[in-house]
Amino acid sequence: MSAPEPVHVVVDGHAVEAEPGELVIEAAERAGVYIPRFCYHPRMEPVGMCRMCLVEVSGPRGFSLQPACYLRVAEGQEVVTGSPKARKAQEGVLEFLLVNHPLDCPVCDKGGECPLQDQALSHGPGESRFVEEKRHWAKPIAIGPLVYLDRERCIQCARCTRFADEIAGDASIDFAFRGPSIEVSPFPDRPFSSYFSGNTVQICPVGALTAPAYRFKSRPWDLEQVETTCTTCSVGCRIVAQSSAGALVRYLGVDADPVNQSWLCDKGRYGFEAVNAPDRLRNPLVRRDGTMVPARWHEALGEVAAGVRHAHGTGGGAAIGVVGGARLSNEDAYAWSKLARVVLQTDSVDAQLGDGLPAELVLGLPRATIDEASSARVLLVLSGDLRDELPVLYLRLRAAVGRGSALVECSPLAGSTSTLATLRLAHRPGEVAQLVAALVSHDAATDVAGVSADELRRARDVLDAGDSGRRGSGVVVVLGRPSLAESADGIAAAAALLRAALPAARFLPALRRSNVFGALDMGLAPGVLPGRVVAAEAASWFADAWGAPLPAERGRDAAGILAAAAAGDLKMLVLLGADPLADFPDRELAKAALEGVPFLVALGTHPDASSAYADVVLPVSGDAERSGTTTNLEGRVSRLAAKVIPPGTAWPAWTVASELARRLEADLGFDNLESISEEIERVAPAYRGVSPELLARPGGRDGLVVPLGAVPVEIGRRAAARRLDPMATPGITATDEQGAPLRVGAAVPLGGAGDDAVRSGDGAPPRPGLLEWVPTPAVATAPRLDAYSYRLVVRRSLYDGGTLVGASPSLAPLAVQDVLAVHPAELARLGVAPGEMLKVRAGGREAEVGTVADDTLERHVVALPANPGRARSDDGTAAPSAASLLVEAGASVTDVRLETII
Repeated sequence: MSAPEPVHVVVDGHAVEAEPGELVIEAAERAGVYIPRFCYHPRMEPVGMCRMCLVEVSGPRGFSLQPACYLRVAEGQEVVTGSPKARKAQEGVLEFLLVNHPLDCPVCDKGGECPLQDQALSHGPGESRFVEEKRHWAKPIAIGPLVYLDRERCIQCARCTRFADEIAGDASIDFAFRGPSIEVSPFPDRPFSSYFSGNTVQICPVGALTAPAYRFKSRPWDLEQVETTCTTCSVGCRIVAQSSAGALVRYLGVDADPVNQSWLCDKGRYGFEAVNAPDRLRNPLVRRDGTMVPARWHEALGEVAAGVRHAHGTGGGAAIGVVGGARLSNEDAYAWSKLARVVLQTDSVDAQLGDGLPAELVLGLPRATIDEASSARVLLVLSGDLRDELPVLYLRLRAAVGRGSALVECSPLAGSTSTLATLRLAHRPGEVAQLVAALVSHDAATDVAGVSADELRRARDVLDAGDSGRRGSGVVVVLGRPSLAESADGIAAAAALLRAALPAARFLPALRRSNVFGALDMGLAPGVLPGRVVAAEAASWFADAWGAPLPAERGRDAAGILAAAAAGDLKMLVLLGADPLADFPDRELAKAALEGVPFLVALGTHPDASSAYADVVLPVSGDAERSGTTTNLEGRVSRLAAKVIPPGTAWPAWTVASELARRLEADLGFDNLESISEEIERVAPAYRGVSPELLARPGGRDGLVVPLGAVPVEIGRRAAARRLDPMATPGITATDEQGAPLRVGAAVPLGGAGDDAVRSGDGAPPRPGLLEWVPTPAVATAPRLDAYSYRLVVRRSLYDGGTLVGASPSLAPLAVQDVLAVHPAELARLGVAPGEMLKVRAGGREAEVGTVADDTLERHVVALPANPGRARSDDGTAAPSAASLLVEAGASVTDVRLETII
């Protein structure tokens, strides 16, 4: 398709080629002409409210004042931005805005990074004619748990209300009253509790909206900043981390076009508080006479090395297991993957905690990017609630639906995407594979899994409409875990059916853990080696590359590792930032494993329930304290930057692996981060050509999708987005430099060099090929639900009882409560009022939990939150959640019975 013809306009006497439909303010910006503005934001629809951007534009009757942020370019148009008439209009607008605006810049959090302040100086009248008393209101008022409002500072630009409505879909704030009494206000019956409320604070052009987490913490000129990547979830939003006096004080979203487009969820935005938490692990701890005591690093590593030797002596490498790693950087994960295979001699490693998908499936499916999903013809969603699990991905898909993409949701529960869906297929829990089998089979004409034949026919029509030839063209499948109360087998079978029936479809895996995709890419999964290759096919190649033999047998996954520990078959367990007691779906098995394993080592940033069982606890650097890279759900590798120093003597996780290897008389072959990056690029096939220099180039600043060449890189889009509006994200003044690059040298050409069979050196054998998942569709029949039981769904929440939320003062009060959601008719049948306790039984397991009525549920379905916020005892430990007491690892479904408590 040929590019559209440009539109020729004249801006301040200079000829400019504009894009058809482009706004005057955007065309002028690209031509280097700045037009002042307040209400305009490049990621939202123009409204022309503030009138600050008035310029003279030619028309049939000569020149007239027009809002540049609302008017679109036309052929032959002339624009004058600095005429006396335009200047007088801009000065008049500013004078009116300042009539009631308080002169409190010295105490305002926006002072020094305030567009009103800047433009009053550059485009204002210079002095005020207003001598009357200004309007005064009580301040601040909390319009939500994370947002304060100073009403007298508001200039009614509507950026906040438009974001809440257009972008987030949470239209819970709006303007109230009229004239001089107009103010931003939440609705009377509910606070402004959006998951994205912090974005309104970031884009506010004045100090009307502020965040309690940053209020009065620092001044802009005292801040230092680096650009890095958010690791709260697997979307990998680009952010700026800002510090003052050596402590993190703020995260701000960066406008990375292919990823977050400047938006952040509140968990990611305010998670920096966990880095500053007073309970951070600062020094190694070892168990002496049943008590954990501080130790030096050489003592702690000596204990770990002795534990490894003892485990090897009693059961070999198979007696050692490594669980976790999804919160590590790619370099950390690679170091531990290599240590496990070469030194510990075990393949029992798993970055997922029984809550993900099979590694071969995740790594072997044809992967879609977020941009491809955002422009898909059809989005087929088989996952949990995306707004809770991957909030910014939800924003991108919501925008895609607004632009015309069809969305078909297959889920046992109604969620945030249900209101966006063209069609929702509400299947019975545990029967997603049966539903998909009927969906892709044009012969199926009966009700399946609780979905009617008519709904199936309509869904097929949506999938087939506009198909360009190959079945599945233009279809992106968002694939996750809808419920932790059932195994991953059903969703894996559904993926196999879709892969076989829709060969042109692409998949976007919706796993939540922060760098789980990087950890899997680095080989932190049984049967998989770094670079997305199968261990059975590449073991000899990696043995040559690493200079040591690899384990001969496939290892255990997380559930198998914990089961072996509980049975006494595992002699040593290493937790890489993992808390199985809180995160593994089956707490009974996790507790038995931690109590049963003879030697337990925990690496982490904060103490947690599982590390309390450890024999050795090793502190490692966390977010904004480490450099390296991370890989998001689309396979995009982006850089991490260190902004603050880790507390105490905490080490990077790769350093722990390297030093432990030396204690065991081995050498991993690297002494610094640069050497790990070089080795990953050299030996991991999917990461061929991905060097620190390439990531530092303009085309790599938003990250690069691996393998290189899979997605074209548009170098100009990021620069254009940043240049478009310097007032879009106040607070980010200079993020061009991210700190010192990992190394300095010649950049690798984009796409690498040579054939796919890249050689690691002269005479070296070709690298192994990338993993390709060859599915074998097999649909198992779900157990029949009896008339007295309910099928349990365990769903994730954004604010859970995890370490990050618990260590963040702003987020901890928002943690979801442990309550059982039941259809109100079923509560009435049981004679139970909402809020009362019920006893829930699942086989031989039971839990007592409060109830809440939810009329969106099917009557045979009940729901519990995964890892909710819970009350803590005097020793700091939290009570087990109801879901963790009821779910059994490996069970295809979890059926429960409800009993009243007498």
